[in-house]
Amino acid sequence: MKTLFSFLIPGLLILVIACTKKQPAPAETSNAAIATDTISKKMITARIFVKPERVADFIEAAKAMIDSSNKEPGCENYMLYQNPYDNTKFIFVETWKDQAAIDAHFSMSYFKAFGPKTQDWLLQPTELKIFDVVPSN
Repeated sequence: MKTLFSFLIPGLLILVIACTKKQPAPAETSNAAIATDTISKKMITARIFVKPERVADFIEAAKAMIDSSNKEPGCENYMLYQNPYDNTKFIFVETWKDQAAIDAHFSMSYFKAFGPKTQDWLLQPTELKIFDVVPSN
């Protein structure tokens, strides 16, 4: 009987420990949540499709927009790229400090004037997209 208890007691102890409700581990903060909380920088792409006879006019007007935009305090980079295989296709690529900088940019008089000035030069509406820039560290 003594032998039976020596096996039974440790077995019961193991069973009790295994069946005891465990406290959940503290919730870990996912990397995605951390990244989302720290994102403030924004990038804009604007794809532009220009009528062939207005390409030179568009480039000239865009130069003034680029120069003015790059001087804005919240602007980190504002560039225009032209497709080398179809010179009527352009893309603005812009990086801004935060959404407030974009809002300020959209309220600038030269920005507001650019759309109406170039609207008749376009083959189709501009494709505008705004992205969050994911930090590299």
